Amino acid sequence: MDAKHTFDPAAHGWETYDADGFIALVGPFWMKRDGAGYRYGFIAEAKHHNRRGVVQGGMIMTFADRSMGMTAWYANDKKPQATVHLDVHFVDAVQIGEFVEASCRVVRRTRSLIFMSGELTVGARVVATANGVWKALGKSE
Repeated sequence: MDAKHTFDPAAHGWETYDADGFIALVGPFWMKRDGAGYRYGFIAEAKHHNRRGVVQGGMIMTFADRSMGMTAWYANDKKPQATVHLDVHFVDAVQIGEFVEASCRVVRRTRSLIFMSGELTVGARVVATANGVWKALGKSE
């Protein structure tokens, strides 16, 4: 299950972002400027595998939650927020060693809610889609 990483994110302009707690355990996660926003990514490592030897669905869900949450956070002027709802559809298995990218967008914004969508891909292959709602909580931190 220790597949070689065939993609070097740093060599392609990606940067890791600081994280502690749970995200530090499952990361690192990467980010790259994409127009006015960012794309997010992670390299599927051996620590992410399930019993079948592919990436655990919980890792895909964690990555979708963090990527869409970061997109919502920037759209919300970096104010605190919380995931209210997350719906993930698994489309294809992710192999150890693959680089997974998330493209996320704000679908609609109200005073207190941010509706999001995201697509997770490996190259041109869609591996998951996600929709979610984030609640804006208040002041900047």
